[in-house]
Amino acid sequence: MSGAGTELQAAAIAALETLELGGVYPGPPLQAVFPHAVVECGAETDWGHKSGRGRELRLAVTARDSGERADRAQAFADVAESAIEAGLEVEGWRLVSLALLRRRTIATGRGGQAGWAVAIEYRARMLAE
Repeated sequence: MSGAGTELQAAAIAALETLELGGVYPGPPLQAVFPHAVVECGAETDWGHKSGRGRELRLAVTARDSGERADRAQAFADVAESAIEAGLEVEGWRLVSLALLRRRTIATGRGGQAGWAVAIEYRARMLAE
């Protein structure tokens, strides 16, 4: 991941950590208490122009929770989505656009323990400052 992806991920993690809804991790944790969120960046491409450097990236936020129903995980994801869309301060980059690409709720329970994941994916376009 280049500087753009690292900085976007850090900005998203910082925004979600202020919510105090649970742990926020930069990748899938080995052990974590529910609820928690995982923030990942990937699929980075050039979005530069003649006189400047730019990147188009995918930002993924996955809100995870346990329980019989997805209500709490979806509420957690709603708050996380609002925090991300309120604006991110990305160090060294200007966030030109942030567009929601998809949101999906997935049952993840196994071994008799119900669980839920709400995956939210964005397309971010940024220019270097």
